[in-house]
Amino acid sequence: MTEIISPHSINLDFLEKILRNKLKIAVDPELETNVAKSYEIVQKSAEGDLPVYGVNTGFGKLANKIIPSEDREQLQKNLVLSHCAGIGEPLPEDVTRLMMVLKIVSLSLGASGVKWSTIKQIERIINSGIVPEIPHQGSVGASGDLAPLAHMAAIMIGEGFAFYNGEKLSGFEALKRAGIEPITLGPKEGLALLNGTQFSTACALASLLDAWRSVLNSIVISSLSTDAIMGSTSPLLPQIHELRGHKGQIFVASKMRELMDGSVIRESHRENDQRVQDPYCIRCQPQVLGASLDILKNASVTIDIETKAVTDNPLVLVDENKIVSGGNFHAEPIGFAADQIALALAEIGSISQRRIALMVDPTLSYDLPPFLTDDAGLNSGFMIAEVTSAALMSENKHLANPCVTDSTPTSANQEDHVSMSAHGAYRLFKMNKNLNSIFGIELLCAAQGVESRQPLKTSPLLQNVVDELRKHVPRLNEDRFVSNDINNVSNLLDKKNILKSSKLDLPISTFFNL
Repeated sequence: MTEIISPHSINLDFLEKILRNKLKIAVDPELETNVAKSYEIVQKSAEGDLPVYGVNTGFGKLANKIIPSEDREQLQKNLVLSHCAGIGEPLPEDVTRLMMVLKIVSLSLGASGVKWSTIKQIERIINSGIVPEIPHQGSVGASGDLAPLAHMAAIMIGEGFAFYNGEKLSGFEALKRAGIEPITLGPKEGLALLNGTQFSTACALASLLDAWRSVLNSIVISSLSTDAIMGSTSPLLPQIHELRGHKGQIFVASKMRELMDGSVIRESHRENDQRVQDPYCIRCQPQVLGASLDILKNASVTIDIETKAVTDNPLVLVDENKIVSGGNFHAEPIGFAADQIALALAEIGSISQRRIALMVDPTLSYDLPPFLTDDAGLNSGFMIAEVTSAALMSENKHLANPCVTDSTPTSANQEDHVSMSAHGAYRLFKMNKNLNSIFGIELLCAAQGVESRQPLKTSPLLQNVVDELRKHVPRLNEDRFVSNDINNVSNLLDKKNILKSSKLDLPISTFFNL
């Protein structure tokens, strides 16, 4: 099945499908007419005598240099090659494909002045299985993600490096093996390919999708943790959350009530429980996770808009029949969105870590065994797993420091304010991975705690979660090599096994219905 790519119909659910699956794609042919009109305006400008940035001039601080007509084809090739200055590990293949799809979307809006065949070249490369090698370091998110997008554009003209069938090849060889001819870039086309926020946006979007999954995982696991310590469900009453009114908070409390419905453990301590209130990490989970959810929703609105945006320069205004310089390449919106996501990830992990600490502490866990082990002293149980969760929590707090405020002048002060969106978005991959491991540890502790309450049972939905976990990780009856358990559970969370077993595997479009 081929997925049709059009800026008029894509949404975050669709883009998640593109990210998670190696799908064939085709740009909507109805967009060709407007793209052709845009290219025609650029062609006429290239044949004229007036200077037009990126068409017959140099770039950046060199914009005052007029390039002779016989050198303008070389100008675009030189631009691509000179900007291939990225370093570091390559962008993951799935995110690279997403970045290329987003570039197709932007170019197909008909304001970039490229040939239709140039857009189709990106389509051919995606469908062939060629994955350009995109070093993840080198963009400051200002005049677009110049270096990363240059490495993508290089493959289109038979330069650079790419992966094909698991083998790293030169761009020329990769195209040859896939039966694709390199293209020659026309006026402005190199600039149109390099200008844009598609690297930052792809990284931010992929991380947002993982963050949404983390929110759902946190709802499930925190519900199990609440039962493990025999926590009260009174703080989940709908009236409490409706009195405050925040949509994320209301959503989290509602889902926790559904998950915990029917718990025998909960019913066993409704009366004669000497505790008046639970610690904040239990009692305030809807408030903290809900606020994080609201922040993620704000970021999702920005990212959703950016996935359908024209972000290069100069822009071709077809209706006005002119080319104008602007600043849509500046990735400030994505920089802010990435910082918002980072804050949410840090806070979600912070409160999760406190629940882990609560469950392993015999003075606070309401009669759970010390460190959740049956023979404390001989066995250390989850003692050091909790320490690991603290290390990961602390690392995420450090990584959550804002990036968008760290502007620095570049390109001889022509680009004197930059967004730092690229590494602001890329760091989210590590934060999500850390968070998944924190959740893995919390789930291990919560399941162990609930099992310690036998013969009392948790709710049917949460028992499904424990049963799914135990298919892959046995109960910790005595000390063993714990890191394998953590990695196995993190993998289950990543694959949504836990969400499916709890019937909480919801699409990211749920954001917009809160």
